[in-house]
Amino acid sequence: MAKTLCKVAGFIFVIVGLAGFAMPNLLGFHLTPIHNIIHILTGAVALYMGFPASYSAAKSFCVLFGIVYLLLGILGFVAPDTVATVIGHPTPVPAGALMPDNVFHAVVGIIFLAVGAMKPPATA
Repeated sequence: MAKTLCKVAGFIFVIVGLAGFAMPNLLGFHLTPIHNIIHILTGAVALYMGFPASYSAAKSFCVLFGIVYLLLGILGFVAPDTVATVIGHPTPVPAGALMPDNVFHAVVGIIFLAVGAMKPPATA
């Protein structure tokens, strides 16, 4: 499951990262150039983990990526100006402006952590 998630999420992150340059408010998110580059890079790493990397490497990536994204989501709720600065968004941030980004980061973090915590598939 870890390799499958890395493949699917990797493609999505790369596509969203590229699309964000043309559509910075895609689906209500705040996709700044820095944010897009981060998505492209993390998507590329996820794709590597999904294809040539070992299952254990993909599983470790899921746990690490899940922790980072979950913490980023939580930080976005607690200190939105800090997250806005990191992703290149102007500060101060109006209340709730980054809500879609924060929810997305938290949900993706939880999904990656859950998949990273799963037992590896049994080999025949």
